[in-house]
Amino acid sequence: MVLVLIALSLAIFVLPSPWGLAAVVVAAVLDIAETGLFIWWSKRRKATVGVDALVGKVGVASSGLWPRGQVKIRGELWQASCAGGCNAGTQVVVRAVEGLVLVVDPA
Repeated sequence: MVLVLIALSLAIFVLPSPWGLAAVVVAAVLDIAETGLFIWWSKRRKATVGVDALVGKVGVASSGLWPRGQVKIRGELWQASCAGGCNAGTQVVVRAVEGLVLVVDPA
């Protein structure tokens, strides 16, 4: 939109008649192309939300996971289970989500 406004200002105050119209048309085409590119770019990737966004994240066991306990991921405490078990303070990686319980493995 800024390009169109600049082109309109140039067309009215600076450029002679045929060049002013050309400047406005070129600016409008560039503005439309830029808007289309931004829309395409924003729709390229899928947003990951909810508990599924935690899969693959690294956290720290807040309590012993023998086999169940709590882990802290992104500042939040979650119930978690670890098949092999681990001690408090161990870094863990989220492998799956079962309901609201995270399935983790030691990192």
